[in-house]
Amino acid sequence: MKKTSPEVLPAEGGLGNEPLLAVDNLHVEFRTRAGVVHAVNGVTYSLNPGETLAVLGESGSGKSVTAQAIMGILDMPPAVIPKGEIRFRGTDLLKLSEDARSQVRGQRIAMVFQDALSSLNPVFTVGWQISEMFRVHRGMGKKEALTKAVELMDRVRIPAARQRVNDYPHQFSGGMRQRIMIAMSIALDPEVLIADEPTTALDVTVQAQIMELLAELQRESNMGLILITHDLGVVADVADKIAVMYGGRIVENAPVHDIYKTPAHPYTKGLLESIPRVDQKGQDLYAIKGMPPNLLDMPTGCAFHPRCPYRQDICVTEAPALSGISGTRSSACHYWREVLDGTHE
Repeated sequence: MKKTSPEVLPAEGGLGNEPLLAVDNLHVEFRTRAGVVHAVNGVTYSLNPGETLAVLGESGSGKSVTAQAIMGILDMPPAVIPKGEIRFRGTDLLKLSEDARSQVRGQRIAMVFQDALSSLNPVFTVGWQISEMFRVHRGMGKKEALTKAVELMDRVRIPAARQRVNDYPHQFSGGMRQRIMIAMSIALDPEVLIADEPTTALDVTVQAQIMELLAELQRESNMGLILITHDLGVVADVADKIAVMYGGRIVENAPVHDIYKTPAHPYTKGLLESIPRVDQKGQDLYAIKGMPPNLLDMPTGCAFHPRCPYRQDICVTEAPALSGISGTRSSACHYWREVLDGTHE
C-alpha cells in the first residue's frame, strides 16, 4: 500500500518576505437552480502581523464570503472555489485536507461573527461556551478551562466576570455579548482575527468601545486584523489600509489616509460622500444612485458602470483591471485620474 506523506501545516516564527495572510485571485461561486452566483471574482489582498485591513462595501459585495472562504466554513456545495489561493504563512490553505484546515481554523485564524446573539448557544452558559475552546483544543479539564474563561472575560472587560461566568447569553447586553464572542475568538491566541461587522446594531458609544478593545488586543499580541464593514466612519481611526469591494471584486486598495483624502474610484468617492457630516447640517445627504449588481447576471464591462457618474463607452464593454497608481495604491477604474483630480463630473 502506497504511503502518503504527512501534510505540512503553516510554519510558525519568521515570515521572511511572505505576508502573514495573502488572498490571491480568489473566485467563489454558488451553483444554484437559478444559475451561478458569482459572489467573489478575483479578490486579491494581503495582511501582515500587527496590521489592520478594513474591507468595505455594500451588502452583497463579497466581503463576508471571502472571509468564510479564508476560514474554510463555506457550504460546499453549493459553494465552489474554481480558482485562487489563500496562503497563510506561505501555505495554500485550499490545498490542505479538512483535518489540517481544522488545526488552523479557530486556533491560528479566528473569526468574530456579526450577530452575537444567534452565534452563541442559548442553552449553555457563556463560561461553558468559552471554556469549550480549551477543553477541545488544549485538553484541559472543566475546572481549569472555566478558570481560563473567567480570565478571558476579564481580558475583554466584562464586569464581575467571576460572578457572571455562569450566566446565559440572553442575560447580557448586545455589547457584552459581542465581547463574549471576541473572548471566544482570541481564546487560543490566533495570529489572524477576522471581525465581520463587529459593531452592527450597537449604539455609537458601544461601537467605539468594541473597536478600542479590538485595537488593544491586537497591540498585545501583534495579530493581523481583518475588519469587515460597510461603515467608513468605523474604520477611520483603526485601519492601516482599506480594500473596497464591489460586485465581488476589489475596486480600490490604498492606505487609509489616502482613501479618505483622495479616493481613486467613483464607488469609494460615493461612499465617502454619503457619510453624514457636521459641517453639512441641513443639507441633503448624498446617496449612490441605483442598486448593487445582480450577482446572477453581472453587467458587462465594469460592474459599477450603471451607477457611475464617470461612465463612458469603454466602461460598458471593458472591465478595468486593478492597476497600480502609486506606491501601495491601486484602482479598478478607467478614469481613476479624473476621480483623483475631481474632474470629469
